This record gives sequence, structure tokens and C-alpha cells, in this order.
Amino acid sequence: MNRSSAHRCNVNINTICLTHLQRYLFVILLVSAPHFASAIDEAESFALLVETLDAVESEPNICSSMMRGMLSGLEGRRNVTPPQGWAALSKKFGQSKDRNVRDLSIKLSQIFGDRDATQRLIALLKDPAADDSQRLAALRSLLDQQSKEVSDVLEALLDEPAFTLAAVRGYASIADESAPSILLGRYERFSPELRRAVIETLASRKDYAESLLEAIAQKKISREDIPAQIARSLSEILGSRFVELFGEVRSMGADREQAIAKYKAMITAETLANADASRGRAIFQKTCAACHLLYGEGGNVGPDLTGSNRANLDYILLNSVDPSYDVPDGYKTVQILTVEGRVLNGVLAEEDAIRVVLKTAEQPRVVVAKDDIELRTVSPKSMMPDGQLDQMKPREVIDLIKYLRTTEQVEMAK
Repeated sequence: MNRSSAHRCNVNINTICLTHLQRYLFVILLVSAPHFASAIDEAESFALLVETLDAVESEPNICSSMMRGMLSGLEGRRNVTPPQGWAALSKKFGQSKDRNVRDLSIKLSQIFGDRDATQRLIALLKDPAADDSQRLAALRSLLDQQSKEVSDVLEALLDEPAFTLAAVRGYASIADESAPSILLGRYERFSPELRRAVIETLASRKDYAESLLEAIAQKKISREDIPAQIARSLSEILGSRFVELFGEVRSMGADREQAIAKYKAMITAETLANADASRGRAIFQKTCAACHLLYGEGGNVGPDLTGSNRANLDYILLNSVDPSYDVPDGYKTVQILTVEGRVLNGVLAEEDAIRVVLKTAEQPRVVVAKDDIELRTVSPKSMMPDGQLDQMKPREVIDLIKYLRTTEQVEMAK
């Protein structure tokens, strides 16, 4: 079907003529399966996408669905050569009465290297009168595309409560030499959640990490504020300088049985009877929930603990004391160093010919284009670091074990 005949066909969301339906289904396959699209000429596939969008441009629901699929298929990519006809079509979409069509077309134009689209997103992000959800979506799009202009906006966003967390994490995506001083200058005023995000961000790049190390040395940041998994990452990034200040981030190995025996002596029937599962839930929320689900709450980096063998104290202790003892391939730590210096640690969620998707303790989905990867390694270790129980007081350990052995959810201690 040529373009003129496509326009003559009466298309709407409920009745699509057979030829349009065939092409629409083929396009859905293109945008939802990058490995399939890569098997044919990319320029041809994009041209087909634009032609089909043009044919159904009067149907905003169809256009929005297709453009969401395109964005999914292009996730992690930047400065993609725009397909023939996109410039004219994006102008049409820019005049659409449908907000989704307008917003989605701007995001696609940005991926296609359109500077005007980037400036429109920057303007939207800076507009305090705009809807917060639209502004957050614009921020995510700009960070995904590693737009340098967004760095100038992040500091102001730190003072807007709805954007503070996203802005703190934004400094991990976009290198900014002023980021450590900006974040550390606000550290004392931040909530515990935001402080943790600051530490995670400053551990994401070597130059940031050096500033974090100096802040620990000057006691601006307490040693106790550094989560165990971040300490392990910092020891790899900074080496002996970090170890000299922080201490050895040790591997359990030969000490496993001795440590398990210590905790079994601590966790008796009597101490568990006097423990508080509600306090244990609060400890779980602080130390474990970033990576693990329990009763439907928490992260999805490590295994879901709800159905695990939690009644067995030996099972709990082995996996808490030495989480790297027996790690399935799907939960081994993948470390990526990007060409512009960002360090990422996570477990592999997806991979195709174009990109790698990680699940990290900080974010459930981090997409990295393979062209952006300088170095990629797979560690036999679990994402969960050794020695987490060692950082707790005995009462906290016992309360946590009490919670882990519950058979139904309990109230969280305030």
C-alpha cells in the first residue's frame, strides 16, 4: 500500500482495514523486539514506522501506543539518525491536541538528535507551573540522553521536594565536577533516604568517590552511614586509600562457620521470644528492602524472600553471613564502567545486541548502551555484601531474624 492509498483507508481505533492491521502488527513487532528490527535494515524499518504513523496520525491512541513502543525499542540509545519523513511528521505531532502525542514525539525527536526537542524539554523542566509528572518525565528523558544542559538545572531542583531524589541521582548520570560540593553541602539537611542517595551517587564515579572519602576523613559523613555494598564498591574504585581509612572490607570465606556459630549462640529460643518483629521489619526496610521483596514490599534485585526457607535459622544465617557462598548465575554481580566514567553494579535483567539492562540497589532498571561500555566484568559474588549482620547491634540482629521468620506481615515499628 502506498501512502496515498493509506490515507484513503478509513482508520480508527476500533476498525482498522486489513492492510493497515497487517502493517500495524508488523510495526508493533519492530518496535517491541529490537533483535528482530536489527535483522532488517534499520533505516527501512524506521521509514516504515514513520509511514505508518503518518497514515494513522488522526488516531492519537494508536499513535501514542506506537511511539511508546518506539521509545521502548530505542531505550538506551542516543543521537540516532532520524528516519526519512520524521521532521515533517514531528511538526504535525507538535500541533496535536493530544498531550501524549506531543510529549512522546518530543522524546523521540530528542533521541533523533533534535536540539529544539532538547530545549523544549529543558524549558518544561524549568517551568514551576507545569505538571510535576510531566517535569519528572522530561528530567528522565534528558538524563537518559545524557544532555549536558540538564546539569545546570539539577541544583535548583534539589530545593523542590518533588524532585530532590531524582536530582540527587541525576548527578550520577551526568558528570559534573561541582556535584560533590553541592551534595555534601546539603547532606546534613537531608532525610536518611536522601543521605543514602547522596552516598550512592558519590560512589558512582571515581572523582566523586574521592570527595566522599575526604568527607568521611573529615567526619562530615559518618562511617556508619556507608552501606556495606557501597563500601565494597568504594574499596574497588579507590583501593588502598579507602581501606586505610575505612578498614578492610573482608570476604567471609574461612570465617563462615565461626561467624554462624557466633550468631546461633546469640539467637536462642529465649532471645527470639523476647524479640520484636515490628522493630525487625524496620531494620529490614533499612538494610534489605532495597534489593529483596518480602510480603510484596521491597526491591527486585535479589531473590523474593517471601517463599524462601525462612523458618530454618541455618538457612537464614548462611545466606546472611556469607551471601556469596552459592550464587546462581542470575544473581552474580555485573560491574560496568562506562566510557565517561560512571560505575554501575547490578544484576543482569536484560540484554540484546544494542544494550544491557541492570537491576541495581538504587534503581530497578538502568539501561546502558553497549557503545557506552568501556569495561564489563562479572563477579562470582552476590550483590549482597558480606558482614551486614556485623554492622548491627545484637538486639537489631535478633529483631531482624524474628521478622524474617514471621509467616505473615507485621506492623512496622515507628
